[in-house]
Amino acid sequence: MVQDIQVVIFLAITVGAFAVQVWALGSAVRAPAGAYLGAGKRTKNFWVGILSGAAVVGFLGLPWPIGAGIASPLSLLGIAAIVAALVYLVNVRPHVRPRRLPGRNPSENERGGW
Repeated sequence: MVQDIQVVIFLAITVGAFAVQVWALGSAVRAPAGAYLGAGKRTKNFWVGILSGAAVVGFLGLPWPIGAGIASPLSLLGIAAIVAALVYLVNVRPHVRPRRLPGRNPSENERGGW
């Protein structure tokens, strides 16, 4: 009984960490390269490389039927991977994502002209 609860908790931690790493990687790929330098952050290639490595480590930590199951997300490498993703999401992403004007729907067609 207790062992089953521990397995579910460990699976939730592992899948949650991997989801955060993939989310951070997707956000880094979509941001324009000039926004990183304009915000005074490291380059886009740096963050995409770091977050790609973090996502690979996260995948390796997933249990066997889902992922590779050869690394633990609670190991030093797994913790470094989730910290890298969290640093990006908390410190870099707010500065590099495109700003939207309040009250404007980004899906509306922009009409240029005079």
